[in-house]
Amino acid sequence: MAYRILAINPGSTSTKIAIFEDENQIFIKTIRHSAEEISSYPNIASQFAYRKDLILSELKNAGIDIATIDAIVGRGGVIKPIESGIYEVNAAMLHDLEHPVMGEHASNLGGLISHNIAAELGDKVKAYIADPVVVDEMDPIARISGHPAIQRLSIFHALNQKAIARTYAQEAGRKYEDLNLIVAHMGGGISVSAHQKGRVIDTNNALDGEGAFSPERSGSLPTGALVNLCFSGQYTKEEIKKMLCGKGGVVAYLGSNDMLEVERKAETDPEWAKIQDAMSYQVSKEIGAMATVLKGQVDAILLTGGIAYGKPVTDYITARVGFIAPVKVYPGEDEMRALAMNGLRILKGETQAKKYV
Repeated sequence: MAYRILAINPGSTSTKIAIFEDENQIFIKTIRHSAEEISSYPNIASQFAYRKDLILSELKNAGIDIATIDAIVGRGGVIKPIESGIYEVNAAMLHDLEHPVMGEHASNLGGLISHNIAAELGDKVKAYIADPVVVDEMDPIARISGHPAIQRLSIFHALNQKAIARTYAQEAGRKYEDLNLIVAHMGGGISVSAHQKGRVIDTNNALDGEGAFSPERSGSLPTGALVNLCFSGQYTKEEIKKMLCGKGGVVAYLGSNDMLEVERKAETDPEWAKIQDAMSYQVSKEIGAMATVLKGQVDAILLTGGIAYGKPVTDYITARVGFIAPVKVYPGEDEMRALAMNGLRILKGETQAKKYV
């Protein structure tokens, strides 16, 4: 008999839900939330009942009996830094999801809604989160920034990076925990990470835009020039933060964060081609840096995320880093499958849920 898992992934303007029976996806739905609907709530936490009701309504309309669910896995929120893994939602996590210490994010609703639905189904169904963006396995030396007032943080695309790394390991007939990999997730934000024997020992803070610039993030800017900009009197603190994350990177140069448009126009417009290549160049530099973290012992370099659909980008990066290790491209990001497969690993007894404290 197949296990049935419900995956819940709340975003800022949508809530994605999916049902899997073992490895097979049998239902998926993206529920869109208009700006008017979202703006009627004072904060993200107050959207809880609204989003939960929509989820249950969509499942009912699809003819899915919620009582047939064996486990629920929600998108992990911005909670305290934790090791990679699958965590059962408990009282301590609920508190931190409801009272976030690192800022509000819609993904915090994933654990809250999952727990609430599971509680209504009784003791047989448990709620989990898996590999939230705050996964922190960095080596102590990687945390040192260059000034004691600032510490480097691990905030990256943990869910997709870990899922892609495990996918590659399975294809290679090896265990993720036996491999050294460099994984570059390229989407609205870009994170490049060194995976050493199943642990991400170094990565860039993709939330704040550290590392390579991306479609809408400025990346690591020259510090002196950034300080001068901050104190020029021309911009507010919020405007500067938006320049770094939201209105930086490709969109700042070209007025577009659509990499399909960039790829298309780059074929005939040298300016668009230059910016596309510059982003690819910076990703390549980050990969090279992570190769030194792994002391050159790299089994493979994995390129993933939505931008990995773009052949000019992946070809450019491969040409620059292919001497380090074989490059494998996994375009897109299937977060719903990644969530569900983590739940399936628990149900099959392949791993145990960790305790959040």
